[in-house]
Amino acid sequence: MRRFACAGATVWFLLGVGVPIWGQEPPPSIPRFALDLRGTVPKFTTEAELAESRGIRQTELPARGFGADVGFHVYVLKWKAMTFGLGGQLALARAVKSPRPASAGVAAVDGLTERFMAVTPQLSFNFGDGDGWSYFSGGIGPAQRTLVPLGSGITVIDEQRLRTINYGGGARWFIKSHLAFTLDVRFHQIDPTAGLLGLPGPPRSTMLIIGAGASFK
Repeated sequence: MRRFACAGATVWFLLGVGVPIWGQEPPPSIPRFALDLRGTVPKFTTEAELAESRGIRQTELPARGFGADVGFHVYVLKWKAMTFGLGGQLALARAVKSPRPASAGVAAVDGLTERFMAVTPQLSFNFGDGDGWSYFSGGIGPAQRTLVPLGSGITVIDEQRLRTINYGGGARWFIKSHLAFTLDVRFHQIDPTAGLLGLPGPPRSTMLIIGAGASFK
């Protein structure tokens, strides 16, 4: 009799534990839209051909900088485990090469500021749910790259509109109902263009930009 009582108590306990699990609501779907605000760390390219296209030395090109990007995405269609999104991204980046006086065996370096701006539409492929999801995305849009010698007041700008192919991926983890932490790793492949002022044109180059910040839904 005691054995049956113990078995009955065990079944009752399992049913009691299992009811909340069976009764849990499914996770929320990916929302209708998301807004991203991120600080970024861009890796500028330092090809010899780029320096030649601006009439400067390769050692004067900055490599690392800081920036920001803003993105807005609308999620339009869900197919099986994937949700398709449409949107756009504005990326701004800046790097500075500080001047350096000549020393024994080392040539002097003039200071230089490099800026990059790109506006690209985005098609994204998203996997997950409203509590957090990962994505791959890409697009093609205009860009501008500017190199300014420090203290000269001279600005050398690509007069032609550059084209950049933007692709990468990342994720959003929601820590509150409408606020998430987001991480994004992105490449900007910049097309070569014709030269300016009789100089050769800059080469095809690819910038890596890593960003982290907040997402809102």
